[in-house]
Amino acid sequence: MAEIDARPEGEMTQDRKQRLGRIQFRSWRRGFREADMVLGPFSDQVAPTLTDAELDLFERLIEEEDQWLYGWIIEREPTPPEFETPVMAKVRAFMRAHVAAEVSKGIG
Repeated sequence: MAEIDARPEGEMTQDRKQRLGRIQFRSWRRGFREADMVLGPFSDQVAPTLTDAELDLFERLIEEEDQWLYGWIIEREPTPPEFETPVMAKVRAFMRAHVAAEVSKGIG
């Protein structure tokens, strides 16, 4: 007999909650303030909406060295093809919108 998932639609599994918690911790505490200010809010606001495959890509990104990763995000450095993914595009779009919002508030 097949097991039926009785959780309400959209309810997050414990494994996913823990995974997102680890991602958020790593995104906010990188030791490179500029990266923290992009990746932290991204992990809070966007990461929960990513698919498991997209989370895999995001985790690969945040395993990279800060100076390279931030350079790729702001497009100061050429992004290696393996990191030029739809998730990188989402991070860049978020960064542009997030920075613009902060600047418009006079915080940037």
